[in-house]
Amino acid sequence: MKKKINKNKNHNINQRSFYFDDYLVTNQKSKKIKNSFISEDRIYLLFFLFFTLILIFSIKISLVSMQNPEFLINKKDTSNSLTARRDIVDRNNVLLSRNIVSYHAAIRSHLIKDHKKFIINIKLILPKLNFNEVKKNLVNKKYFYLKKRLTNIERNKLWALGEKGIIFESFQSRIYPHASLYSHTLGQIDNDNYGISGVERFFDKELKNQNKINQPLYLSLDTNLQYLIKSQLKKSMNTFQAKGAAGLLMDADNGQVLSLVSLPDYDINKRQNINSNEFSNKITKSIFELGSIFKTFTIALAIEKKIVEPKTIIKNIPDKIKCSKHEISDIKVFPKNLSTENILIRSSNVGTLMIARKIGEENYKKFLQKLNLLNTPNFELDEVGTPLNFKWDKCKLETVSFGHGITTTPLQAASAYASLVNGGHLVYPTLYKDRKTYLKKRIISEDTSNKIQKILRKVVTDEKGTASLADIFGYSVSGKTGTSQYYNDKNKNINTFISFFIANHKKYILLVMLDNPQVASDLTYNYRGVKIKGTRNEAGWNAVYSAGKIIEQIGPILAINSKEFDNNHVVKKLN
Repeated sequence: MKKKINKNKNHNINQRSFYFDDYLVTNQKSKKIKNSFISEDRIYLLFFLFFTLILIFSIKISLVSMQNPEFLINKKDTSNSLTARRDIVDRNNVLLSRNIVSYHAAIRSHLIKDHKKFIINIKLILPKLNFNEVKKNLVNKKYFYLKKRLTNIERNKLWALGEKGIIFESFQSRIYPHASLYSHTLGQIDNDNYGISGVERFFDKELKNQNKINQPLYLSLDTNLQYLIKSQLKKSMNTFQAKGAAGLLMDADNGQVLSLVSLPDYDINKRQNINSNEFSNKITKSIFELGSIFKTFTIALAIEKKIVEPKTIIKNIPDKIKCSKHEISDIKVFPKNLSTENILIRSSNVGTLMIARKIGEENYKKFLQKLNLLNTPNFELDEVGTPLNFKWDKCKLETVSFGHGITTTPLQAASAYASLVNGGHLVYPTLYKDRKTYLKKRIISEDTSNKIQKILRKVVTDEKGTASLADIFGYSVSGKTGTSQYYNDKNKNINTFISFFIANHKKYILLVMLDNPQVASDLTYNYRGVKIKGTRNEAGWNAVYSAGKIIEQIGPILAINSKEFDNNHVVKKLN
């Protein structure tokens, strides 16, 4: 029995059951499969993670390599939060004003490790800073502005320092490519992108209209003409040692202002306080006694009322007339009898006064009102002046008739002249190229307008006329001079010449004003073919001379422009 038991025991040791053998083998295979699966999963997962990281860094490096170094520019970006403004362009699509992204330089003080080195570097780039203030701010302030409104050169130099503590804040800035050329017209915007002066203020809502953001605002101005007129006026200021000068060029038919210059001017790209009166807009804001140019209004009204004709002789004109406590006389001695046209051509105060008395005060007041000479002008600038109020007391009619005792802006005077010479229709001056045309309101008859044009032409061509120096061949220049004293300073003169001339069948008004000019004793005039030295200081010897030089330069441009307009107009009609 024992032997049997051993046999069985050996059998149990050396032989496994089918079930047991299957379980062990299966279990081992299962473990191998499981271990193999986990190992491969980890490999795939790690591969995926590494691949993702490599891809992210590759993309980042690629973007950085293509970027401007401005990717370092900071955190406080206000350029996109501000309202964008439309471009402003002139009549020929020349850019006058545009919004761009600009930068302020700020400092995070705790990131500046070496203050002395930092100050030395900044002095080389921004030498005009108050560095005592900068040093205090580095110690006492965590964050402060180093300089606002950096130029591109300044920003690039600061960035090149590689200083972590310099922070560049972006904002929308308005640039004016022509600097001072349009300073009295375009105006400026504030730091919040709102117009504060000039066209920028008047059209502020229109310029921020997001529905038209890609459409520029077209002005009636012409940059080429503006440049030429300004250049000549600057030369005239130097030649005649004038305190200032102004010029206005206007289309006599529709009132569009092609050029508006007031000197001195200033660069509107620079933020500065301009408080001096010498920087005011002399064309629209300043008011003056413009003197003898008012004689044209007196003569035009007298002809319109059928009181006189151009050839009507005014007899027995005295040397002087006593009016109340005052005596009114002429600077020159004139004949006792003068025709109506000669009173204007030779600029007689007394002769004009006698005609004004025939017109009467009420008729004269109504005419000045119709010409908009006594009210605040309607114009696309807020910087406009209002003529001084006055009472129509004793002698007011007499003095106003030849331009004394009454003030107005040069803009209004030029517009009134345009109304007299364009066929008699009231002109509304405008800077807006696309302004709807006003209904034509008649001021005088076409017949009266034609007669006034002929008389004003003789002011330039007649031997006794006061504007001979403006007789430029090919442009039929006409006009009237005005020499007057400052309203509040009788020792200073305002010399004015308002002219109209024709370029390819279109009429233009040109006003030239010189503020307190002096005798140009070194200047040699070509006076009717005779060379003479300057000895006189009336408008005929400085304002007229300047206007003639301007017309010589701008006349060909206007002739070409109006010819192109006429050709295009004909083509449209044919189509």
